[in-house]
Amino acid sequence: MAAKTKAPAPPTAARRSRSDVGAGGETHQQAGGTHPPLTTNQGIPVADNQNSLRAYGRGPTLLEDFILREKITHFDHERIPERIVHARGSAAHGYFELTRSLRKYTTAKILGEVGVRTPVFCRFSTVAGGAGSIDTPRDVRGFAVKFYTGEGNWDLVGNNIPVFFIQDAMKFPDLVHAVKMEPDRGFPQAASAHDTFWDFISLMPESMHMIMWAMSDRTIPRSLRMIEGFGVHSFRLLDRNGKATFVKFHWRPRLGLQSTCWDEAVKIAGADPDFHRRDLFEAIGRGDFPEWDLGVQLFTEEDAARFPFDHLDPTKLIPEELVPLQIVGRMVLDRWPDNFFAETEQVAFCPANIVPGIDFSEDPLLQGRLFSYLDTQLLRLGGPNFHQIPVNAPKCPFANLQRDGRMQMLQPKGRVNYEPNSLGPDSPRETPAGFPHHAAHADGVKTRLRPESFADHYSQARLFYRSQSEIEQAHMAYALVFELSKVETPAIRERVVGHLRNVDADLAARVAAGLGLERMPPAAKPAVEPIDMPPSPALRLIGKNEPMLAGRAIGILVDEGSDGAAIAALRKAVEAEGAAVKIVAPKIGGVQLKNGKHLPADGKLDGTPSVVFDAVALVLSADGGRRLAREAAARRLGTRCIRPSQGDRRERRRAARARRGRRAGR
Repeated sequence: MAAKTKAPAPPTAARRSRSDVGAGGETHQQAGGTHPPLTTNQGIPVADNQNSLRAYGRGPTLLEDFILREKITHFDHERIPERIVHARGSAAHGYFELTRSLRKYTTAKILGEVGVRTPVFCRFSTVAGGAGSIDTPRDVRGFAVKFYTGEGNWDLVGNNIPVFFIQDAMKFPDLVHAVKMEPDRGFPQAASAHDTFWDFISLMPESMHMIMWAMSDRTIPRSLRMIEGFGVHSFRLLDRNGKATFVKFHWRPRLGLQSTCWDEAVKIAGADPDFHRRDLFEAIGRGDFPEWDLGVQLFTEEDAARFPFDHLDPTKLIPEELVPLQIVGRMVLDRWPDNFFAETEQVAFCPANIVPGIDFSEDPLLQGRLFSYLDTQLLRLGGPNFHQIPVNAPKCPFANLQRDGRMQMLQPKGRVNYEPNSLGPDSPRETPAGFPHHAAHADGVKTRLRPESFADHYSQARLFYRSQSEIEQAHMAYALVFELSKVETPAIRERVVGHLRNVDADLAARVAAGLGLERMPPAAKPAVEPIDMPPSPALRLIGKNEPMLAGRAIGILVDEGSDGAAIAALRKAVEAEGAAVKIVAPKIGGVQLKNGKHLPADGKLDGTPSVVFDAVALVLSADGGRRLAREAAARRLGTRCIRPSQGDRRERRRAARARRGRRAGR
């Protein structure tokens, strides 16, 4: 009788990459409770739901990964027609102009021809909320740019934060499901302050760096005109000989970076849910065209080998002190879309849209995005011909033998729709000048294991937090306390604090004290012990830019009898600095000035609170001042959020008391 063949054992913690270890050291498969086996929609058991299938440890993702394709395909098709993520967006037309040639590194003409203006369409968005949600939640902002180059469309699709929550695209559906409205109750909308999000985060140590950014002031920006943009992933530039140089792309706003306080963000949401969209619309309308510099970080494979992290890990950034940023061009947005739906809603971005001279890296999150975006657009925009919609169509000639399909708007002529052929003398043919791929050396074992170089989840989270000013650190601690206070499950709050202990002891103590924890939770067991990296001042908001009035909005409160000469002088001085002025009056019809002239109002007092301005000036007569002193809306107009310095002092005093209490307890 033949001996029975023993089935292979499932992956164990010892065989899995250390970077797959969750909070407290357990693997995801070992979490407590009795659970049925996870399977595909065809009933096939899934052994690894954390990692996509790669050609080798740090290699590209394989198309044969049917588990990844099924999971992401289902996710991409979950909602129609609204985008699943980045649904709430605002966009504008403009141009990109290269100021410094990168011809040494790439054959891409857009990065080699100085002075040429290339049309662009740029869309900004929030991630978690639906199309009808507010503009000012605590959320990451999408920053996507479509370049209509002479060699085809190039889509640089990123965020206002240079890192991401997860390392592998396999986890993207889970991340979004966790942060979206909870499925049994349909809330909260456009908010991460709830159990499912923080439950996911508390079990995913790789997310801790992104959490530091998400809890910083970067995610409550003052204006879309005042945010940075990042391509997030490493890409390759290829020269005419096929030599590759890695590149990371950065957008730097000419107006500098500015954020709100949380108190301001909440009040703005109530006063004007469309605050960011209106701000961008009005700035372009008055000719204050927002501008960004394009910067690049260039480095070689040899440079990357010396980094104390893996640049292919999308939860990591490259400090500018390690690889300096080089400014190579500028983008100007100077035209609002003619029709919001036709352009802003129907624009389709895809990271797979690149031009000759640019190529991908093996970043596993990027590899998944190359598939996911195209698949999403096929459903959302009705079929394979969405590229013919004007906002998506290239502005250079394009020709192929693809035919028919839903929404076909072209009228191809001729007898042939195949290649090779001998019956179509003018049909398109492949060309030696076509897109060249990087000739990467691939040698390894096909695997779902995550590379060991991805296993350090805390060092860069620590780097980011310790690089912030004291004010920004106080704001981050407050944000964590606020978010976790909305979490109903105590164990989740404790797990997060356990992760924070690996980031910074004082931060963990602040958050634990703010949550009223009776004891400090044990530190999460790191897969790799974190290291202390040199602080990077470039990661701060405060002190990064020179103070300026340009691009800001100043409110002037007036009433009957206000001094017209004083208002005119103030307006002239403010506008000379590049700021906008809005007149606020008790009635939208305006007021009669002291000189008898009528002054129209831009906003009514009780509908235009101070938080929608960067500063407020009161130009009132004595009688007007006494009248408005009796108006609650006028008194509130001067009410601002707690000054950061005051909030910081309070946070420092609270943390000092907590430290004294811990010492006394010992």
